[in-house]
Amino acid sequence: MATLKHVIGGERITPTANQWEDVINPATGEMLGTVPLDDTHALDRAVQRAAEAFEAWATTPILQRARIMFKFHDLMTRNQADIARSVTIEHGKTLPDASLEVARAIEVVELAASAPSLLKGEVLPDVSRGVDTMMVRTPLGVVAGITPFNFPAMVPLWMIPPALVSGNTFVLKPSEKTPLTSLLMMELWEEAGLPPGVLNVVLGGRSTVDQILTHPTIKAVSFVGSQPVAEYIYRTAAAAGKRVQALGGAKNYHIVMPDAHIPRTVEALMGSAFGSAGERCLAGSVAIAVGSAAERLIPTLRQAIRDWKVGSGLDETNDMGPVIREQSRERISHFIRTGVEEGAALLEDGRENPVAAEGFFLRPTLFDEVTSTMTIAREEIFGPVLSLMRAPDLKTAVDMANQSQFGNTATIYTESGAAARYFRDHIEVGMVGVNIGVPAPVAIFPFAGWKHSFYGDLHATGMDAFRFYTEEKVVISRFWGTEQP
Repeated sequence: MATLKHVIGGERITPTANQWEDVINPATGEMLGTVPLDDTHALDRAVQRAAEAFEAWATTPILQRARIMFKFHDLMTRNQADIARSVTIEHGKTLPDASLEVARAIEVVELAASAPSLLKGEVLPDVSRGVDTMMVRTPLGVVAGITPFNFPAMVPLWMIPPALVSGNTFVLKPSEKTPLTSLLMMELWEEAGLPPGVLNVVLGGRSTVDQILTHPTIKAVSFVGSQPVAEYIYRTAAAAGKRVQALGGAKNYHIVMPDAHIPRTVEALMGSAFGSAGERCLAGSVAIAVGSAAERLIPTLRQAIRDWKVGSGLDETNDMGPVIREQSRERISHFIRTGVEEGAALLEDGRENPVAAEGFFLRPTLFDEVTSTMTIAREEIFGPVLSLMRAPDLKTAVDMANQSQFGNTATIYTESGAAARYFRDHIEVGMVGVNIGVPAPVAIFPFAGWKHSFYGDLHATGMDAFRFYTEEKVVISRFWGTEQP
C-alpha cells in the first residue's frame, strides 16, 4: 500500500502528517493507498508555487492556453477507459457509469477550449467625443477547488479547465476517499504541456480545507459536497474576502402523472434513484405519484428492483456497485430504520441479502406511504433509497416538492404538454427534467442549483464558470494630440 504524494510545482512531494486515511476499494475492502489528513506545510507550498507561476501563465496568449486544453482533451479521450476504471476501483460505481462520468468531464474541457471566443471583451467607441470604453476579463490569481468523493473525474474538471484557460493558477484538494483519479489526470495535464506550478494537487482532510478557506493568497474557492459543509465553506471563505461557489446537498423530487409511460418511467427512476448507489446530488430520492399513477407504477417498480443486479462495478453485467464506506452503509441503514419507525411502508429492504461481506454493499430500498413530515422525505440520504408519496393532483404534488429546503433538480413524467409546462413554471429548482431521470445539463449550461443546494452567485460550468474565474476591467480612454484626417 503506497503513500500517495502531493503534486506541487511539478514535483511529487512525500507528505508529512500525524493523521492518515486509507484509500479503500469499496467493492472489496482492498487498501489502495494512504493519504495525509493534516500535512500543515503542503498547502502553503502549493499556493506559493501557484503564485510564482501565475504571472507567466496569465500572460500566456489565450490561444496557447486553449491549445493545451485541446491536447488534454485528446489525452482524456484516448485514456477514457483507464480513467473510468480508476473511478470504479476507488469509488465503486459501475464501469458504464464511470465512463459516462468521464465523458461529462471531457465536455467541460471542450467548453474550455472555446475560451478565446467566450472570453472576448466588449468595446464601445466614442462614448463621448474622442473617448472610447472597453471591458476586458482578467484572471483572479491563485484559485482553489475542493472536490467530493462521488465524482472524482468530473467535478475536478468542472473547475480546473475554465479556471486555467482563463489565466488563473489552481490548487486542487480532492476527496481523501477518492484521490487516485485526480492524480492520474494530473499526469495527463503534464503530458499536455501545462507548465509546473499552474496546477497543483494537495492531499488532505478538514485542516487542509480550513487552510484553503483563509489563505490570503487564494482569491476564489469552488466546492462540491454536502449542504452543511457547503454552507460552512461559503460563510468562512466569503468572510475571508474570497469569491465562493459552494454546491451543496439535494432532495430531488420526481412527479409521476397518471398518463406517464410506466416502463420508461421506471427505467428512468431506477437509474436516477439507484445509479451510482444513490450517491449523487442529482439522485431521485422521492417519487410523488399523482392520482391513479401509484397503482400502475408500484408493481413494475418493485419487479425492477428485484431484478437489479448489485455487485462489483468492474463486472459490467451489474447495475449498481457498493456505497463508499462502511460508515455510509450504516448511515443509510439508520435512515431505513427511521423510515420504518416513523410509519412508512417498507416495500423493498435493501439491507437484506448482502452481496459480499468484504464490500460495502446495499440493495435498492423502496418505501411507500411516505409523508412530507418524515425524515426520509426531508433529509438527504445519499444512498439507494427511494420514497413514494401520493398527491391527488399536479398542483398539490408541486407544492409538496417545493416544501424542500433543497433546489437542485426535479422531474415530471407525463405525456401532457400542459402538465409539463405547469411543472416547469412552478417547480422551485434550478434544473428541471421532463421525462429525464437525471436532468444534468451539458457543460455549456450552468449547473444551476437553488435554495440550500447552492451558495454563491455564479454556478459551475457554462458561462458562469468563466465569469466566476475572471474579473471585469473597464478601460475608458482618450488620446491627446491625435491628428484628425
